[in-house]
Amino acid sequence: MAAPGENMKINGERLWDSLMEMAKIGPGVAGGNNRQTVTDEDGEGRHLFQDWCVAAGCTMGVDQMGNMFARREGTDPDALPVYVGSHLDTQPTGGKYDGVLGVLGGLEIIRTLNDLDVKTKHPIVVTNWTNEEGTRYAPAMLASGVFAGMHTQEWAYDIEDAEGKKFGAELERIGWKGEEEVGARKMHAFFELHIEQGPILEAEGKDIGVVTHGQGLSWTQVTVTGKDSHTGSTPMPMRKNAGLGMARMLELVDQIAWSHKPDAVGAAGHIDVYPNSRNVIPGKVVFTVDFRSPDLATITDMENTFREGASQIAGSMGLGVTFEKVGGFDPVTFDEGCVTAVRNAAERLGYSHRNIISGAGHDACWINRTTPTAMVMCPCVDGLSHNEAEDISVEWATAGADVLLHAVVETAEIVE
Repeated sequence: MAAPGENMKINGERLWDSLMEMAKIGPGVAGGNNRQTVTDEDGEGRHLFQDWCVAAGCTMGVDQMGNMFARREGTDPDALPVYVGSHLDTQPTGGKYDGVLGVLGGLEIIRTLNDLDVKTKHPIVVTNWTNEEGTRYAPAMLASGVFAGMHTQEWAYDIEDAEGKKFGAELERIGWKGEEEVGARKMHAFFELHIEQGPILEAEGKDIGVVTHGQGLSWTQVTVTGKDSHTGSTPMPMRKNAGLGMARMLELVDQIAWSHKPDAVGAAGHIDVYPNSRNVIPGKVVFTVDFRSPDLATITDMENTFREGASQIAGSMGLGVTFEKVGGFDPVTFDEGCVTAVRNAAERLGYSHRNIISGAGHDACWINRTTPTAMVMCPCVDGLSHNEAEDISVEWATAGADVLLHAVVETAEIVE
């Protein structure tokens, strides 16, 4: 298939203006965004995206999970479309670029092809996946997971938020529950542009991350039980301090992650201490250990090593400990052909690049199970994301969208 000429590039200023316009919807309190899934703000952002897509000559489809599909026709009515996109929903204190760059970068591809009057054999479809963040309704990547057959639609509809409101009812309330069957669409390929959400590209001065793998994830909830007692009057030899047991287990988590360097990571982010009083030795703690690696065997080894070590720690301190696997997914190896298209695009355009492993989950990780898939990453300042201070430059956004354009158009095949 013919590759696009190196002079074919997106309009970086137009892309940036679109990012800033979308950021006006659901503004955060500190310069970012709060546009959580199936809220009124999410609905407003969807309407703006739809208006832009229709203005660019696309037709819009919406499925029963609220996934949006803006289609630019190809010249071959029988050719499967090339899909590109990400998500418009944000964290409660999210940034202006996480997910949004991938959706509006896809829209910019359509606008650029229109400007240049370029036709492709395969249709191109820009996608907004519903509830990628998983903050209001867990788990993350919910609608792409239903699309890929990882979850049932009925189960997803019944998930409740903190106020007891069901996902399906809220999707219908904001007017974005479509009629199209979820997962019925067949794809030729899928590409997703995303900010790195880590510090590697910026630290190494690279323009583009060519994402070869996505880390697998394991969440284990650990409950350590001891005995509540007075911090002042309980002798040190007679204490059963669940908090101290947890501290030693957290040190073990760190040691295990370091022992599987360079790609494995581990930490505990969610911790509850009981009774959480200043003058009571904790009698119970509950925390979740998060292990990640691009290699499934490594994840399994980290899980087993932790359980064995944590049990030994508990036994030596007279504490009880239980483990419950509460989440996870296997590592992802992205399609070699699609990854090569991304790498070739970066080289053709003269952008510095390196292979990179995604440390976060993305819609592309689920879609990769059904469709040849790859991801493009651009740097973000200090690797900061899921934070209102998340920041990128116009140049980084433009480079990422240029590479996305070339990878998508090469795969969709230019018609001369």
